Amino acid sequence: MPDNSSISVLSSDKDSLNKAGALFIDYLTSVRRLSLHTIVAYKADLNHFYRHCESSDRQTLSSIDSEWIRQYTAKLHRQGLAPKSIQRKLSSIRSFFNFTNQYMEGHALSVDHNPADGIRAPKANKKLPVTMDVDQVKGLLDNALIRPAQSATSKTASEADSKLSIRDKAIMETFYAAGLRLAELASLNIHDIDLSQAQSLITVTGKGNKQRILPLGQAAISAIQHWLTERPTMATADEPALFVSTRGTRLSHRAIQQRLKVATQHLEYQQNLHPHMLRHSFASHMLESSGDLRAVQELLGHANLSTTQIYTHLDFQHLASVYDDAHPKAQRTAEQIHADNEVR
Repeated sequence: MPDNSSISVLSSDKDSLNKAGALFIDYLTSVRRLSLHTIVAYKADLNHFYRHCESSDRQTLSSIDSEWIRQYTAKLHRQGLAPKSIQRKLSSIRSFFNFTNQYMEGHALSVDHNPADGIRAPKANKKLPVTMDVDQVKGLLDNALIRPAQSATSKTASEADSKLSIRDKAIMETFYAAGLRLAELASLNIHDIDLSQAQSLITVTGKGNKQRILPLGQAAISAIQHWLTERPTMATADEPALFVSTRGTRLSHRAIQQRLKVATQHLEYQQNLHPHMLRHSFASHMLESSGDLRAVQELLGHANLSTTQIYTHLDFQHLASVYDDAHPKAQRTAEQIHADNEVR
């Protein structure tokens, strides 16, 4: 805790807000030892708030109340700042007043309440996940690893490229077959795959180290089996990772993302392929086929059903599209479709 014994100003004194802010940053730096990046973010948020207060001659701790902070967040919203950014600024302000209330108790700059408590940023509009339809996924997985014709290269380079293609094919098939997060796929080990049973299974470690056991489809099984025949020539002797790099060690998150781009760079697909797009597509297709929201929740490893429910919006969009294309008296405008989505 910073030494506050020499403080002689009161919370109502001119510029007490700025003085308390300096002590707060010192506390974050010397006591909590937060990273430089985090400290810079706190400084930026508090400096922005301080300038807003200064413009209205509110430079004392005692002059800041809940209504003033509400006005500040409303101003940020009117200026077009994203709800998440407003929430971050609110969090910084709340932490600052918690500091003056809890850690400076008994000192001249302390306050007896937190005016930011209970104030929330405007809710962000939920963005629907970007997905591919079934035909797009099939085309992607069937053709993504077909390389364009190349000029003559060394046999060694050709073999290395072939091994990477086999590995990348297994990665993509596993992403889509099990709806995995990037971190879940990257953390897979050899012993997490059980191909010995009639129904092949994969054990996945998700958020909070929670494990779930998922079935694998035949396409993913075949791709993994093919990769397992090549893996020993790439992996180091004691490496447990299922998917390894050319150095023989576990593939990093970044490397997996990059390989997806490389694997699809010759395809005429408009969206940049990223791991979560395959996960979103898996969820959307499973819900569209089964209608079982709870089952999809379990497959995805979502702790709350509300997280999974966003895919019902995608399913409704699909149904609305089919209706508009097929029903002879649909005649619905784009505005009507959008209104229906807003109601849901």
